[in-house]
Amino acid sequence: MLAIINGASSWAAEPPVAMKGGTCCNVIELRQYTLHAGRREPFIELFDGTFADPLDATGMTVIGQFRDLDRPDRFVWMRGFQDMPSRAKELAAFYDSDLWHARRNEANASIDDSDNVLLLEPAAPALRFKDVPLRPAPSNADAPVGLVVVTLYYTKADNLNTFETLFDRSLRHRAETAGARTLAAYVSSMEENNFPRLPIRVGEHIFVWVAQFANPGAYAAYQSKLAVDKQWNQTPWRDLITRDPEVLRLTPTPRSRLRG
Repeated sequence: MLAIINGASSWAAEPPVAMKGGTCCNVIELRQYTLHAGRREPFIELFDGTFADPLDATGMTVIGQFRDLDRPDRFVWMRGFQDMPSRAKELAAFYDSDLWHARRNEANASIDDSDNVLLLEPAAPALRFKDVPLRPAPSNADAPVGLVVVTLYYTKADNLNTFETLFDRSLRHRAETAGARTLAAYVSSMEENNFPRLPIRVGEHIFVWVAQFANPGAYAAYQSKLAVDKQWNQTPWRDLITRDPEVLRLTPTPRSRLRG
């Protein structure tokens, strides 16, 4: 909600609403922040308590914010938009707000690097995020959570579509048989960045798979099953990628919508 305080616009937090149907998310940003040593927990407290609801209030959806289990100074979050024009409008609404101008120095003081950002579009309509849950109230912040695993497959320039097809027809089934629950799948967007104040990575061809597991132990069991799955290992998907997949093992912060 946009409130007027002393003649100036400011974002006032209001109860978030779940995004339904086609509202979210036809465009998403996967944002990986490297924080200064020892600053992750204070930054999470600031993000969850001060920024998450006002970001949603612009019309975007903060899908989830996470601790990276393997990188103690890494904060990862995802936000979604209905389309690119909405992205430009909603980002401007937040980053021009009194709230951001009042608290940005505090936020930026914890951040060493915020430019590791991918702009993504759905790999298929059925694989986009939709019906994103409500954000937990602070009183429910101790609710049990699972593990979200984001896997980035870096493909050769001409092979992204081929990898998408192979994943849909074969790899996804093998992964889900081994214990994964697919939440969404996205690919690099070739759209021009229409909010240049915030840089994004460009010129890459990446397939991004978001999956859910009960806990790190369940993910380890999943990996063991894939290691001996002949069909998984004989499918020629490695011929289509340029490097080993990048794996983000993520646990939700207390007020993340996506809980794992």
